[in-house]
Amino acid sequence: MQRDLVEAARDGDHEAFEVLASGAADRSYALARLILRDVDLAQDAIQEAFVRAWRGLPGLRDPDRFDAWLHRLIVNTCTDLIRSRTRLKANVYLIEPDIPCPDDTSSVSDRDQLERGFRRLRPEQRAVVVLRFYVGLSLPEVADTLAIPQGTAKSRLHYAMEALRAALEADARPAPGLIRKMA
Repeated sequence: MQRDLVEAARDGDHEAFEVLASGAADRSYALARLILRDVDLAQDAIQEAFVRAWRGLPGLRDPDRFDAWLHRLIVNTCTDLIRSRTRLKANVYLIEPDIPCPDDTSSVSDRDQLERGFRRLRPEQRAVVVLRFYVGLSLPEVADTLAIPQGTAKSRLHYAMEALRAALEADARPAPGLIRKMA
């Protein structure tokens, strides 16, 4: 059914594209929000990505690859937005988990540390981490979605995880001004 919608939208059917876009809207927004870490920017990115999708749809060769193609457009749009801004806002929006669970102070602290570490990643690294761990794609699927070699996806993921680990370790160390010599 999706293939038929993609083919109809490729031929200029606005209603078919609307069905495709509305079916992918929630996943697309979640992907953009995870990469950009900003609600307003994510909404802008989705709008821009869907405009790019509508304009680029006639060039899509394989209608069965629509989802991967749309993911790539969203990631590229997010990357473009990050690069065009001199600095991302420091607003932190906590994403509520689907399953209610007790939340104590240490888990909030852990989330804050992860958020700070995630903000230090380059856009390309963010995209790989989000697609791998939040969307749940395998490494070959991540590489395919981003149209990069599998080795590049693996390398980006490796360096992203190292950067996150270093950020967490740096946060765990006491600040130099807080260390006092005991006499």
